[in-house]
Amino acid sequence: MQFTPEEAVHHLEYNAERSHLIIPEYGRHLQKLIDQATVIEDREERNKAARYIISVMGGLNPHLRDVPDFQHKLWDQIFIMSDFKLEVDSPYPIPNKEVLHQKPERLSYPQNFPKYRFYGNNIKYMIDVANKWEESELKNTLIKVIANHMKKCYLSWNKDTVKDDVIFEHLYELSGGKINLQTTDEELSNTTDLMRVNKKMSNKTQFNNPKIKGTSSGKTFNNPRNNNNNTKNNNNRK
Repeated sequence: MQFTPEEAVHHLEYNAERSHLIIPEYGRHLQKLIDQATVIEDREERNKAARYIISVMGGLNPHLRDVPDFQHKLWDQIFIMSDFKLEVDSPYPIPNKEVLHQKPERLSYPQNFPKYRFYGNNIKYMIDVANKWEESELKNTLIKVIANHMKKCYLSWNKDTVKDDVIFEHLYELSGGKINLQTTDEELSNTTDLMRVNKKMSNKTQFNNPKIKGTSSGKTFNNPRNNNNNTKNNNNRK
């Protein structure tokens, strides 16, 4: 149909007047194709239109053609975009609208308001495990490891030094009074040892260091081919 410029203005479509896109990634034109296929009366023609739309959808993501269940995902999306009004013969089970809009169950958190957040929940789990162990040398080693890790977590939150008595008091509280190191002569690792960062030498530093042999800073690597050639030349001279 041909319109004059004045008449064409009245036929323009604005986004505020258009229907909502269920999956905006595929665009408006593909949504219109699905809407047109939904109202086709002949079932065989609807099946042909649906297969054509599936091929177009797959062409938009060619890198996913070899992904398992990719075709299954496309058929699910075409039913979702048609608001489950498209009646065609699908090679896969048709998804259920009620299951799609079903809200997930609320997740339960182990701790809502932990008293010492800088320790984290894993420390509490480790303390609970240590409480269940029988008295042994292995349990004492585990408790010492937990206490040192608590001190390291405390220092990451507070950069100043911390006394071991503070860590022992927190450990006693978190363990429910079952682990008491306040009355012992146990000493934790030094603060500098816990916060030390191992500085590994990078390749750039290694190759720029003139003291390292075999680098590009003056000394070269020996080529085994040159050694073989020198040996052959010496034998020929003899």
